[in-house]
Amino acid sequence: MRFLDHPPRFLFFTGKGGVGKTSIACASAVELAAIGKQILLVSTDPASNVGQVFGVAIGNRITSIDAVPGLSALEIDPQAAAQVYRDRIVGPVRNLLPESVVKGIEEQLSGACTTEIAAFDEFTALLLDSALTAGYDHIVFDTAPTGHTIRLLQLPGAWSGFLEAGKGDASCLGPLAGLEKQRAQYSAAVDALADPERTRLVLVARAQQATLREVARTHEELAAIGLRQQYLVVNGVLADAAAANDSGAAADVLAAAIGRREQAALATIPDVLKTLPMDRIALKPFNLVGLDALRGLLTDTAPIDAPEEIASQPLEAPDLASLVEEIAADGHGLVMLMGKGGVGKTTLAAAIAVELADRGFPVHLTTSDPAAHLAETLTESLEGTGATLEIGRIDPRVETERYREHVLSTKGAQLDDAGRALLEEDLRSPCTEEIAVFQAFSRIIREAGKTFVIMDTAPTGHTLLLLDATGAYHRETTRQLGDTGLQLRTPMMQLQDPKQTKVVLVTLAETTPVLEAAGLQADLERAGIQPWAWVVNQSLAAARTRSPLLRRRAANERELIDAVAEQHARRYAVVALQEAEPIGADQLRRLTTATGAPSW
Repeated sequence: MRFLDHPPRFLFFTGKGGVGKTSIACASAVELAAIGKQILLVSTDPASNVGQVFGVAIGNRITSIDAVPGLSALEIDPQAAAQVYRDRIVGPVRNLLPESVVKGIEEQLSGACTTEIAAFDEFTALLLDSALTAGYDHIVFDTAPTGHTIRLLQLPGAWSGFLEAGKGDASCLGPLAGLEKQRAQYSAAVDALADPERTRLVLVARAQQATLREVARTHEELAAIGLRQQYLVVNGVLADAAAANDSGAAADVLAAAIGRREQAALATIPDVLKTLPMDRIALKPFNLVGLDALRGLLTDTAPIDAPEEIASQPLEAPDLASLVEEIAADGHGLVMLMGKGGVGKTTLAAAIAVELADRGFPVHLTTSDPAAHLAETLTESLEGTGATLEIGRIDPRVETERYREHVLSTKGAQLDDAGRALLEEDLRSPCTEEIAVFQAFSRIIREAGKTFVIMDTAPTGHTLLLLDATGAYHRETTRQLGDTGLQLRTPMMQLQDPKQTKVVLVTLAETTPVLEAAGLQADLERAGIQPWAWVVNQSLAAARTRSPLLRRRAANERELIDAVAEQHARRYAVVALQEAEPIGADQLRRLTTATGAPSW
């Protein structure tokens, strides 16, 4: 693999969610350790599953992977890092100030911006020559899905610039206390990221047009901030032989359709990616969990044995149409699709929105994902069909600018020039985005009181940070109201109300996405939010195929689908992998067409 030829000290694996970044990062770390290198594998994903891949509890500490000599791993836990950060700030004043004041400080430090700052501190420390990293030849970063990664890699410049301009006294959620002391560390991190002798970015994609377009945008955004040493890896490519049946006499319809889509995507790869060194990794028949699977990922595999009976056993499971029927019965409400990146949340959100609009309901389809592009899934307007469907997006840049203009026109209107200049500096803090996005999220939640709002959320970790901000607002509002007797209805209370909000967890029938969805469900339940349903998307077990490789993958799915039905979900549905890519209203409607599958 060219992306592992003469590797520099820092290797970053990034890309759209669900393309296999974690698997490839882990396999690369194993391969480098096998040639005698000392490797530190680091996950910067708020919803890291590196520990699941190795079957080892890792967490927010450097942990040796005993089965792989020379390999250690670390999962940067944003919540644990934020707690350490809070303790560092609150500890010295805890016994000096009144308890009410201390609680107010703690509440100010409970926002997502504090979490971001704390995780950023840990991330930049790993880019420096220090006692912490001195013993490692290579540090391999498994990053969060694209939007979150770009935000993280831009932070060294954002915080350095903010401090350089002397704007370290912002009064936003998650105060910037302590950042000034880190100026030298942040500057060194910027230098390390921009140095091609020290840093290489590996862009991971699938052979899909939308994913390759996303990678092209990522390439340009990262190059613009100085990270130009980039390689491209196209993962999970279906080999030509996989389209044949057992006798090799005829092409399998589903496998052939997948193959055509992939070849068309690779033939029309964006021009900006054509100059990058590129590797292809073949689709494997096994789940990428465990050391044996990792060692087989970057190599060719032997012919696949798949018993014929696998193809002839129909999967009996509820379909998406049955869930939409229940959603429609309420007449309005917020439907939030959540889960790991790359599981198809955008597609399913668009399919549900189109079906509800076709039934005559007013629908607002929106997304909180910084890297989402709903227009690439729903490519045409429903005007002229009688359907009312509005498509929107919580764009952090747009919302931040809107928030700044509002504050300047209200709070800033009565200030003198000096006061207004100070306010403008405050609003240039990177933390301002947190408040702006939260306010946009709150507006959308309120809108669901009279219409259907279908929200495609950001990948798991980013969504949890947004919900953290929602919870922080709820706690602060409750504290301020106290016993005043005023009626309270915060956004968090609406999310907790099953009559107002239906949370649908989306997963694939693969080990890691199911485990991550189960973890997300536990996190939501601790916040008082009970997921309404699960959807197992892109299922081969629900499709029909004669391809030995696809049949073996279908067989692997059944145990996981049973686990969803019996252990995790109150209600669930399974959506088959489609022959045609679900883009455009007609193809989306196929996902919500009743198949006659039995209900639970």
